[in-house]
Amino acid sequence: MKRLAGIAALPLFWISLSFTIGVSVGSFWLPAAWFCWVSAGLGVINSLLIGLLPRLPVRVDNNRKIYAITALSLAALALGILRYRADQPDFTPADLAYYNQLGRVSVIGVVSQDPDVRDTYTQVHLQVEQLTLTAGGIQIPVEGILLAYLPRSDWRYGDRLYISGELLTPPAREDFSYRAYLARWDIHSYMPYAYADRLESGQGSLLKTWIYSFKQSALELLYRYLPDPEASLAAGILLGVESGIPDKVELAFQETGTTHIIAISGFNITIVAGLFAILFERLLGPRRGAVVAVIGISIYTLLVGADPPVVRAAIMGGLSLFARQVGRRQDGINSLSFTAAVMLAFNPLLLWDAGFQLSFAATLGLILYAEPWTAALEGWFGRRFPARTSRNLAAPISEYFLLTIAAQLTTLPILLYHFQRISWVSLPANLLILPAQPPIMILGGISVLLGVIFAPLGQLCAYLVWPFVAYTIRVVEWIASFNQVRAIGQVSIAFVIGYYLILLFATTSNFEKIKGALPKIKPLFALVGLLVVVLLVWQAALAAPDGCLHVTIMDVGEGAAILIQTPEGRYLLIGGGSSTIRLSDSLGRLLPLFHRKLDLLIVPSTEKQYVSALPEVAARFPPTQVYWSGEPDTSRASEELYSQLSDSHLKITPVSPGAVIDLGADAQLKVIDFGENGIVLRLEWREFQMVFPFNSDYQNITLDQFSRQTGGRANVVLLSGSAVENTPWSSWFSAFNPALIVVSQQSADGLYSEFRDQDLPILSTDRVGWVQLSTDGISVWIQVEDN
Repeated sequence: MKRLAGIAALPLFWISLSFTIGVSVGSFWLPAAWFCWVSAGLGVINSLLIGLLPRLPVRVDNNRKIYAITALSLAALALGILRYRADQPDFTPADLAYYNQLGRVSVIGVVSQDPDVRDTYTQVHLQVEQLTLTAGGIQIPVEGILLAYLPRSDWRYGDRLYISGELLTPPAREDFSYRAYLARWDIHSYMPYAYADRLESGQGSLLKTWIYSFKQSALELLYRYLPDPEASLAAGILLGVESGIPDKVELAFQETGTTHIIAISGFNITIVAGLFAILFERLLGPRRGAVVAVIGISIYTLLVGADPPVVRAAIMGGLSLFARQVGRRQDGINSLSFTAAVMLAFNPLLLWDAGFQLSFAATLGLILYAEPWTAALEGWFGRRFPARTSRNLAAPISEYFLLTIAAQLTTLPILLYHFQRISWVSLPANLLILPAQPPIMILGGISVLLGVIFAPLGQLCAYLVWPFVAYTIRVVEWIASFNQVRAIGQVSIAFVIGYYLILLFATTSNFEKIKGALPKIKPLFALVGLLVVVLLVWQAALAAPDGCLHVTIMDVGEGAAILIQTPEGRYLLIGGGSSTIRLSDSLGRLLPLFHRKLDLLIVPSTEKQYVSALPEVAARFPPTQVYWSGEPDTSRASEELYSQLSDSHLKITPVSPGAVIDLGADAQLKVIDFGENGIVLRLEWREFQMVFPFNSDYQNITLDQFSRQTGGRANVVLLSGSAVENTPWSSWFSAFNPALIVVSQQSADGLYSEFRDQDLPILSTDRVGWVQLSTDGISVWIQVEDN
């Protein structure tokens, strides 16, 4: 009787589940459309006929409800198959994808989403209006969304662009189908290498234009207020902008199973929804707290751009709040399954999206386990402590431990299925960093809002955010250093189904016996505040000048970038490299939190490999003084940088042969050679001498010329540039005999091996990461990133 009544109490769940199963069935079996329509119609008719029967005895009446639910579920199953069938592409000459693989074409369309700016390119979603075939010049009106990879520029939502390139069908490999992934967002064409020109701007909706404009302003504020990589992580957490996060930081999050922190996904926003609910319910009461929490999630959704994946995650996060409010798992499960079915009705391909699956599973875990586990934990404490004490003890464990366990319990098989690896440190990593996420989101959001109103207030609040973001990164990097990730190979769908069947059996048969874990004392807010102040004070103290000269050759890939801290505490940047992400990350780690600018920027060459990263980085770390070598129109990046610096009303001093730049405390930077492709600089302080040749014409320099350039000797020589490996360095350095050679050049393996074979002292940033030289003018201490 109870089992029948329980089944009858969840009609929406079974109907929604059947529709979802129907979508899945449609992916491998597509019966005739008429068969599906007839099945759906018979199911609806049968349920109506059963509903018209007169009221029967209780036991029979419950059976009648089960029959009605079964009939409607069969109808929903057929409709799910039909919905998947209707979404299968059938391209006509009016569709953009019809012209894939036909060679070069040109298209005109409007940018329909906020462009995704990467390190060396920008991804743009273009709502195409017109296509022109290169062969014949025929203009054809078409519809469809194009994913185009464009050179980095200030592309904006609402721009109408002219784009030319090769129109291709996204590839589908055995291990990953990019075609299927893009099809979920109705994208069936892409241009991997495209040329673009802006025709006009402001062609999008006013609401989305305002949202994306605010998002861009918020992003700029974060990079102005916080150093990298903290700024990039905060941008990922607050705004969903992950493109600026350095590869090594992103890898650390992947290896510790904490990527949900930096991705605006269902997993992340569900945990945040639970934390918001607990926080606001305590301050405002259950009902008002839930309302404010929903409003907070809505505002956050708008802040990160209100993209479809984010809206989906927000809906599911809101459902977890609803489930907590009604206090009945059945209502929460009904609502969750119905929302999933509605979303699949709009886009059935979402069913195969990992983000959708993780969102659903994480929310389900909270609905099923959060409340009973919390109650069990409070009961355990209640038998040992007074009621108030037990609630205070149980609250932090519930907030940061039980919610995490509940979500991970239901998402584990999905993670294994999609990513084929497991991190044994995922649980402790999440437990350690989750308490820092609410302060990041709350204080970070306040910092951005205050920054829009009054910049100094926003900066002050950002200082309070920094310890929590820095803590998150350092903990994740520290835990990742244990290298506890294990590849487990391909996980079968049978394993996933079996896991959930076992979990279902354990949940339904012994739900009330599930208990909590060990108590955890909640830190006092005053103690947290004191810790933040102490961290900020120590950060300022450690960054104070120590009377030594510090030279850091950063690992920026192609090209070179050198950061110098003078004995008096001034910071100079020479060069920049080609990677904005790498340079910004390095400067963010090396510059003090309270010193968010460069005292001097030296552009030693206008070649692309030395200036590509500088336009954006110079905006994040504005220089006070600039020395410039070369013609600004040498490359697009140098033109942009020169224009940007000129618009900032900075004095740009041309570099001339023999120029001497005073660094204070008798330290000097001399220009000892000058050429079309760059200059050679010599750093001198007391007995320490270092040479920086920023010149690609090494092959044309003789030993005598190089000896004159360097003054005949130097403690350290830096080599960089495209011609590094094509110059007879070994014979020169055998006579020159430097104490150390540093190579800042990506994949300079041949040069490294040659120097090693001849016993020459060499360090390559491509192998050891950044190289830092610290000197008191007599002795030199060397530190590398990869100790």
